[in-house]
Amino acid sequence: MDAKEISLKEKEVKSVVDMLNDYLANYHIHYQKLRGCHWNIKGQNFFTLHIKFEELYTNAQLTIDEIAERVLTLGKPPHSRFADYIKESAIKEINTIGMNDLDMVEAILDDMARLIGLERDLLDATVKAGDDGTNDMVNRFLQFKEKNTWMLRSFAGKK
Repeated sequence: MDAKEISLKEKEVKSVVDMLNDYLANYHIHYQKLRGCHWNIKGQNFFTLHIKFEELYTNAQLTIDEIAERVLTLGKPPHSRFADYIKESAIKEINTIGMNDLDMVEAILDDMARLIGLERDLLDATVKAGDDGTNDMVNRFLQFKEKNTWMLRSFAGKK
């Protein structure tokens, strides 16, 4: 399948596909960071954050699958190697062992801010490409992240 089969011009969606693969790489590192936070959380906020991190990584797992399938829908292969994710991701791995709870929240907020930035860039690119399907998908991801950013900032006592 290629983009023209869904009435899109391949030349116009090439930048969208490239951005989606970059977004996919960042999301994979974010996902693994969420798993590490979930596994290694300790302290008085254990119950609250253990559940929240699980909610977020479960959502991230579904998001990753949807991004990869959208790349396939646009006629290209999604990145699927950790070497590619690590190389291309602006989000970096961290060691969550021994990390305190608020530092974990801060790390996740940093990731979400970066992902939101990528989402806004993707929205601009999808408008230029006339790619309403990708635009709708990314918009849903953005809304989820905006709400969870507000919740985590409130939890951490940030304005």
